[in-house]
Amino acid sequence: MTRRRPILLCRALLAAALVCLAALPAAAETGAVTRTRLANGMTILVRENPVAPVVAMSLMVKMGTRWETRATAGISNFLQIMMVRGTEKLDGTQVVEAADRMGGSIEAYGDADFSELAATALDRYWAEMLDLVAEVAITPSLPGGTLQAVRDFLVRQIRNRGEKPFDVALDTLLARTFGDNPYAWEPGGLKESLERVDRAALIAHYRRHYVPGGMVLAVSGNVKAAEVIARAERLFSVLPPASAPAPNSAGAPARSATRDALKVPGAQAQIFMGGLAPAMTEPDFAAMKLVSTVLGGGLAGRFFSELRDKQALAYTTATQEPMRVDPGYFLALLGTAPDNVVKAEAALRDQLERIRREPVPDEELRVAKAYLLGSLAMDRRTNARQAWYLAALETQGVGHEYLERYTAQVRAMTAADLQRAAQRYLAVLHTVVVEPPPKP
Repeated sequence: MTRRRPILLCRALLAAALVCLAALPAAAETGAVTRTRLANGMTILVRENPVAPVVAMSLMVKMGTRWETRATAGISNFLQIMMVRGTEKLDGTQVVEAADRMGGSIEAYGDADFSELAATALDRYWAEMLDLVAEVAITPSLPGGTLQAVRDFLVRQIRNRGEKPFDVALDTLLARTFGDNPYAWEPGGLKESLERVDRAALIAHYRRHYVPGGMVLAVSGNVKAAEVIARAERLFSVLPPASAPAPNSAGAPARSATRDALKVPGAQAQIFMGGLAPAMTEPDFAAMKLVSTVLGGGLAGRFFSELRDKQALAYTTATQEPMRVDPGYFLALLGTAPDNVVKAEAALRDQLERIRREPVPDEELRVAKAYLLGSLAMDRRTNARQAWYLAALETQGVGHEYLERYTAQVRAMTAADLQRAAQRYLAVLHTVVVEPPPKP
């Protein structure tokens, strides 16, 4: 048996499994979604799922890098981390211990299109957990005594990114792709911005964004929708009506090809190629997600089979194309040995040119659709992910029904659709090569 035969067999089995999975609804998606808008403008979404004795909650806010500038980059994530450090009644340790006693957890973070306060608990404690989520969201203390420690931690994370080849490559590519647009930086922000953020700035950011018109609560689990909505209304109706602020409208720079070659100590070289991609509401979004899957969809992707398996030019291969409200980014990446950089860069570019030049064969397209939709179904198996999707899609303005429309779009895509999208979005690429400095 050749070296490649077990890999090809694994690819075939994986594709077959995902074909079956793509045809089924998500395992945790057993109940209809009840959507309610409170009088003050806050949205509540509940999915009843009695399959497991757990409940998950996602409180999302229209706040994230999309609302930031270079002067405030990272303030949303900073605020979220501070939110769980204490309330008017509980300190940070007590918040964590309260969640632990309910058999769950509570955490918060900032992202690009939203910020999330996520919690899980055993179903018998759902009411107490909802009370805790509301307390953290409505009466955070943002304790000054822990602010410096949190800021030091975040700045240290940013400094550490500058020492990791993968992160350096990603940060450079995003900066090239987006310029002054907020998508140009990771949610963690920029060092010089975080060092200026004080408690007064966090309080102002909180008051600006934690308003009912910009808040969505999603609950998924063994609960009754009517009971959750009634309790949520009692807890959150204390907030006066107010609309969410408009996001930063800075556009991305004009498209132009660039190439950056950087030196960062490490065992591997990283080669990144990418650029702008369609927003999640644009007609080409489903097509580009399939382009991304054909190229980097795990063992079934061309990068793995061609660059890693056949040509032995890569340790790791992947593609990224996150769902974004505004035009986002497409990324093709390859990790390789420093001695292979020239060959690997040419081979990666050749694969990107090939998908623009040649229609994807029918069977390859079928497998890509199965992989993409199967992966989506797998990602929605838990109540935590169900709550996340409900809240995220509502916050992003497309509604929880979006996934049904998106799935239909993916299934309807043709090889011509993929080729047209690839020709448009892969025509102008930024290239970033990060490799270790020469040995002395």
